[in-house]
Amino acid sequence: MTGDSGGTGPAATLSTPFTELVGVRHPVVQTGMGWVAGPRLVSASANAGALGILASATMTLEQLRSAVREVRSRTDQPFGVNLRADAGDAADRVALIIEEGVRVASFALAPSEALIGRLKDAGVVVIPSIGARRHAEKVAAWGADAVIVQGGEGGGHTGEVATTVLLPQVVDAVDIPVVAAGGFRDGRGLVAALAQGAAGVAMGTRFLLTSDSTVPDAVKAEYLAAGVKDITVTTKVDGLPHRMLRTPLVASLERSGRPAALLRALRHAAGFKAHSGLGWAEMVRDGLAMKHGKDLTWSQVLLAANTPMMLKASMVDGRPDLGVMASGQVAGLIDDLPSCAELVGRIMSEAHETLRSLAALEAGVAVPGASTGTG
Repeated sequence: MTGDSGGTGPAATLSTPFTELVGVRHPVVQTGMGWVAGPRLVSASANAGALGILASATMTLEQLRSAVREVRSRTDQPFGVNLRADAGDAADRVALIIEEGVRVASFALAPSEALIGRLKDAGVVVIPSIGARRHAEKVAAWGADAVIVQGGEGGGHTGEVATTVLLPQVVDAVDIPVVAAGGFRDGRGLVAALAQGAAGVAMGTRFLLTSDSTVPDAVKAEYLAAGVKDITVTTKVDGLPHRMLRTPLVASLERSGRPAALLRALRHAAGFKAHSGLGWAEMVRDGLAMKHGKDLTWSQVLLAANTPMMLKASMVDGRPDLGVMASGQVAGLIDDLPSCAELVGRIMSEAHETLRSLAALEAGVAVPGASTGTG
């Protein structure tokens, strides 16, 4: 890990195995959030020196190709595309990424060894997101170039193990770059992750809450008003643990019974069918793919239709009364909406300041503001 010889402004860098792998200036990733990580946010993140990742799960193939080309028209920096490995058209999306020369393919679920091989043969960097050490070991053995490790603090679908516990487990288990996700928002967090062996940090909620994000202002205001205790985990949206803001709608979902939940899921499935252009047969095939190899009931597979449409209601339509707002716990600590350039520059400045303070401690030099008490 090396820094440049400049100051602590936006140009200050930290070179890690991750930055060298993907060719970005800073060890920071903007994650692929559905309905949020579109061309504007991704290109702004890339231009700021982070790795921006385009969310593709809610796009048709044609929309994805158009989005990739729009990102490229806005930036000449590397960026990635997030894919669903279990989607019925995953192979077509991989072909599109290769054809369009996208630098990075990220996956929310572990891609197959064959899919990883196909991407790597084309020179695409493969970075799956994982939530357990055994999953990291599996994809590393299959040839993944790096992994994003999300602890339980992270937003959206999440696990139970905290980042501070999961991260060192994975770092010790694999010999590829590990990017830490879940609970990060500033330069202090970046340094903490690096100290545990990570090669960078990934952030979703922090990038959602920027001026470059297309999320409606009224929805951003809901996030900014939330405290740490206003963020909860529920299984009532799609049957899986899902971290989000606690709202009156979420409270009503928690009280609703199974028949009402299944009727809602059917209605949302019809809505997603109309938006995506998928036929019922294709949606059933995707449901079978989700169920295969996972401990999911058929009710959970059906409930999965709730997720994209309830997120769209908030993140696109600006109706938090009708939709849910996926959120990391870190939202309770965020109170501003910087641009991506301002955010990344600030993170790197804070990281260098933190590293200098730690170096001073090691040298036995008093650090201004540091506690000298014994607690």
